[in-house]
Amino acid sequence: MYRIGELAKAAGVSERTIDYYTKLGLIKPETRTDKNYRLYSHETLNRLERINQWKQEKYTLEEIRARLEQLNDIDEAQVTEKLTSLELHLQQLEREVKELEPLISQMKPGQANKAYMHLMPQSLACIEALRLLLNNGPFT
Repeated sequence: MYRIGELAKAAGVSERTIDYYTKLGLIKPETRTDKNYRLYSHETLNRLERINQWKQEKYTLEEIRARLEQLNDIDEAQVTEKLTSLELHLQQLEREVKELEPLISQMKPGQANKAYMHLMPQSLACIEALRLLLNNGPFT
């Protein structure tokens, strides 16, 4: 648990920012001490880091609040269902790639490179991220 000064230092923001975000409802203390000091959890630190990232991406605090509310509305069952769906889709894509392997192996190196060049870098990164998440993700 973090006191406000510790949280501010860890998140790289001022204590006034912590107070302001608390008043706006973007973050909230986990509990209070006997002397009424607010204590914040590690999850709050993660939330602050997410807020800072979105601020750097030029989101307004109202837009950030809406995004945080959307995250709060997502439950574990929805995440599990979506991950299962993505895993099945990834397995289908892997089967399709295996079907293409004999054709690709018959291509000349220049032809194969040209085919791979048509894949968007974002697609490759997405495939790799899914593979990592499914193999080493937080739900394993």
